[in-house]
Order: sequence, then C-alpha cells, then structure tokens
Amino acid sequence: MIVLGIILLIVGFLTSISILWTIGIVLVVIGIVLWILGALGHAIGGRRHYW
Repeated sequence: MIVLGIILLIVGFLTSISILWTIGIVLVVIGIVLWILGALGHAIGGRRHYW
C-alpha cells in the first residue's frame, strides 16, 4: 500500500493531477499506520500477522 501510494504521488506530481496526489498521500498514511500497528503486535482485521 505504501509503494502504491508513492507511485501515485510521483505520477500525480509529474502530470499535475491533484486527485492522484491526494489518493497517494492517503494510501501512504494508511499504509504507515497499518505497518506500525502490525509491528507492535496489534491484530489488524482479525490477524496477528500477515503470513
């Protein structure tokens, strides 16, 4: 999710499409929050870990 957000940020910046920029920021923030929660051991979506 973080990688997709960064790709959308880059594409949105290069093409000056603001909606891609906004979606990219949202995806990066959500991805970082989920990553931190997963690293702390909190269950996300009923799962303790991804694998």
